[in-house]
Amino acid sequence: MKIKWISSVFIITFLLTACNNGENSKDHLGEIYTIVLNSIMEKDPALSRDMEFIAIDMSNFEELNNEQKSEILNFFKEKYKVITMDATFGELEEKGYYNPITMTLDGVLLRIEKVDFKFNHTILFEGSKFRSGKGAIGVEYIVHYKDGEWQIKESKEIWIS
Repeated sequence: MKIKWISSVFIITFLLTACNNGENSKDHLGEIYTIVLNSIMEKDPALSRDMEFIAIDMSNFEELNNEQKSEILNFFKEKYKVITMDATFGELEEKGYYNPITMTLDGVLLRIEKVDFKFNHTILFEGSKFRSGKGAIGVEYIVHYKDGEWQIKESKEIWIS
């Protein structure tokens, strides 16, 4: 009986270990956030027309360190060839990037409002791209680890203005 019990524990442990591909999502947050933010950026290209900057509100990115945040900003600077910054909407207003006459930003503001780590290397994100009160989009993404890389599994628009 003792041998059956030990064998059962061994088999269960082996199966649980085999199911784990060894990738911890927390070790790749900079990469994962970049993938999601870039996908948000690519939504509704009209919002990006003639943009002077890309602001990313990182005020709630507690899981990321300063190096990861800098890597994200550098990715957007290199890819889109515009000024990139970590700023909230209020900070953009203070810096003069918001045009009160047209009630628009002179660039775009990307935000991630919700991050939910799910089981089995899956993460749910809700975010938005904002240009003005009548030019914004909210999206939801499911990101997962597959074939050795983090990728978007599902995406959908959850609101638009």
